Amino acid sequence: MSTTVTYKAWGTTQGKDIFLFSLTNSSGAFVEVTNYGATLVSINVPDKHGKPGNTIIGFPALESYLDDNCYVGSTIGRYANRISNARFTLHGETYQLEANDGANSNHSASSGFNSKVFGFEIYEGEGVTFLIHSDDGEGGYPGNLSLRVTYMWTVDNELIISYKSISDKDTYANFTNHAYFNLSNGDLTILDHQLQINADEVVAATDDYIPTGEIIPAGKIILDRAKGINSYYILNEDKPDADGFAARLIDPSSGRILTVNTSYPGMFLYTGDYLNSRHPNLDNRYCQPFEGLCLECQHYPDSMNRPEFPSALLRKHHVYDEFISLKFGLIPHDTL
Repeated sequence: MSTTVTYKAWGTTQGKDIFLFSLTNSSGAFVEVTNYGATLVSINVPDKHGKPGNTIIGFPALESYLDDNCYVGSTIGRYANRISNARFTLHGETYQLEANDGANSNHSASSGFNSKVFGFEIYEGEGVTFLIHSDDGEGGYPGNLSLRVTYMWTVDNELIISYKSISDKDTYANFTNHAYFNLSNGDLTILDHQLQINADEVVAATDDYIPTGEIIPAGKIILDRAKGINSYYILNEDKPDADGFAARLIDPSSGRILTVNTSYPGMFLYTGDYLNSRHPNLDNRYCQPFEGLCLECQHYPDSMNRPEFPSALLRKHHVYDEFISLKFGLIPHDTL
């Protein structure tokens, strides 16, 4: 078997047991996930010297995730990103959502899956699936909806996250993972990383990150501490090809490289400029702005209020089926 799956008790919340799962491949590289928020806790792969290190922001204790308000590593649903004025109209009926970002709704507010306890199924040799049911009307969304989030860890250090969902009513759905990547094992900030996104266009947005409906050229990704990036990139159509990719993140100091691929049409780049997660039992190394960046593969933000955007409508009894691939490797020696 290529992947060994183990798990241990990790605490309780909401009267339910929480577990920490480890997915270890034959090389010893491993991923940790938990059924609280179907959260990605760590991805541990070697650097150019063969030294293992964690490539995402994560916490050693459940309590840190219970206190977190920055969605660290979590599964986002029912709808990732922002919805203008916290409402939408479907089949002539207006659905009012919870506003948690000014007048807008972001990441489904307090009903978001990031703070839910999932059931689980273990697939020895492959990975683990987390399961959740959301009742009709929860968070303001129509339809009894079921979601399966599967994490599979391969022998060549590729993490495949897949989302399968179904609803008994037409509804809008948009699931993603909110990992904050830092390939240096936290030794450096993301300002020392190099990022390429396979996109020629981005969605223009207002100062509160609501799409205007305009599509504009992407330009070069330039980041400094004075202004972060919170933009939705429309991925080029060649991304599923053999040599295609959605994004590449490189840390020259460690030699690690992350290649992202996805079935989603776009990716939201968030450079962690509002990151402020803290816990009294932790140092603050992973708790400052620009300590990690998010590459949130997803459908268009606010698509239900923008008919010019591709629709994220999930038809009743149809299957939502999307994936995100995170492939970890090393920069070729001749380019180091």
